[in-house]
Amino acid sequence: MIQHLASLPILLPMLAAVILLLPPCGKSLYIRRIASSIMAIITFVVSVLLLIHVHNTGINVYAIGNWSAPFGIVLVADMLSTLLVALMSLLGLGVILYACAGDDAKGNFFHPLVHFLILGVNGAFLTGDLFNVFVFFEVLLIASYSLLMHAGDKQNTRAALQYVILNLVGSSVFLIGLGILYGVLGTLNIADMAQKVSELSGDDVYLAKAGGLLLLVVFALKGALLPLHLWLPNTYASAKPVVAALFAIMTKVGVYAMLRVYTVIFGEQAGELEHMAQPWLWGLAIATIIVGAIGVVAAQDLRKLTANLVVVSVGTLVALIALQNVNATAALLYYLVHSTLVCAALFLLADLIATQRGKAADRLVGGRMVNQPFLLGGCFIIAVLSVVGMPPLSGFIGKIWILKTTLNSEQALLFWPVYLITSFVLLIALSRAGTSLFWERKDRKNESSDGVNAHPLQVIVIVSLLACSPLLVIFGGPISEYMLGAATQLHDISGGINAVLRGGM
Repeated sequence: MIQHLASLPILLPMLAAVILLLPPCGKSLYIRRIASSIMAIITFVVSVLLLIHVHNTGINVYAIGNWSAPFGIVLVADMLSTLLVALMSLLGLGVILYACAGDDAKGNFFHPLVHFLILGVNGAFLTGDLFNVFVFFEVLLIASYSLLMHAGDKQNTRAALQYVILNLVGSSVFLIGLGILYGVLGTLNIADMAQKVSELSGDDVYLAKAGGLLLLVVFALKGALLPLHLWLPNTYASAKPVVAALFAIMTKVGVYAMLRVYTVIFGEQAGELEHMAQPWLWGLAIATIIVGAIGVVAAQDLRKLTANLVVVSVGTLVALIALQNVNATAALLYYLVHSTLVCAALFLLADLIATQRGKAADRLVGGRMVNQPFLLGGCFIIAVLSVVGMPPLSGFIGKIWILKTTLNSEQALLFWPVYLITSFVLLIALSRAGTSLFWERKDRKNESSDGVNAHPLQVIVIVSLLACSPLLVIFGGPISEYMLGAATQLHDISGGINAVLRGGM
């Protein structure tokens, strides 16, 4: 059984989605909730077991059909991929439990779609070849299209249409880039590509560079990197908050693809193509941080504010990719986990605030007091302190690690002022948002004051996500060691190539 462990984070969500589409789950919301929650718990437990197993034994390669790389399809479970699979499974479990409070009643296919999305994201993290990255991208995108439309209105439809068109274009560019790279290298297995790219010469170098830059465009679109980020704020803000919370990790799939491709394939052993994306990534990352911060300040509601926080986090992560060293990658992984969980919690918190404020919803204007000011206000304060990087929360450790990593780099003179000023701007914007949501009052005589209290499941999920922030600090020692181990393993390109090409289990 243990030799098949790497395939289970993909197979279990697939099985769950199929079961949830069939009777009796397809006809009973109650049974659907029970089955979906159980399968999500099992997927999360299996993901954690896989993470522990890989940490103890090293890279696990699963050759599907026993066809070894580079000829067959392989799943590569290393410390990086298993960390992100566990994060996706945790977030998926939280979203499913939160939706069981009522959001899933607005459509029969919510639960199957969530599991299909988990399948696509986990597959993208685990696959060992670029063509299957494309395949799993399409799986998660199709599920996300449907979730975006889940019980939607005209605004959802408009945002979904833009999202679909942009990603169809991105998928076409992805295939063109893959075709060029396959024509030059004769393989799309990531380890095999990393081995062969240094052997290129003449015109093949320029063709490979063109293919690599086309992939950069695609990953920038998926990850919402400037100037291809414009779709994200409107799309995430128009989605139902429970869906937007799940989407908090989707941009990280694009960031992960950048990290994997431009560290392993076009990294330090790529010959003439060594670090080919670095000049592009650095400038775009800084610009993305600045534009995301401007979006946070300009946001008129909490959901759009949070969506722009996602943009800021993407810029920060890509800046760390551009540094191309082990410490930067370790800081990236810590910050990725922190930002994903906090942004997801903020999206869900926006839902509760909007429900309890009546017509004012989550708009940053004066309105009715929420029914549970201490609960929601306390959660909001914790989220804000974590976002801006105040101790004793994970945002503080993440920012200190990032600043320390960049201190001795050539880019420190640019990055430090931008990052510190951006953090201050975020503090001001979030403080203003908190004042509007919890302090400002307007005369609402014609508005009923009978708000609905948060469902216990909703509270448990939000509190649990926010509790991860201090836990990342309390267990900072072993977690930091894991991040450094994952980063070291990723940058050990020769070791990764040997692990994959010597054959899977």
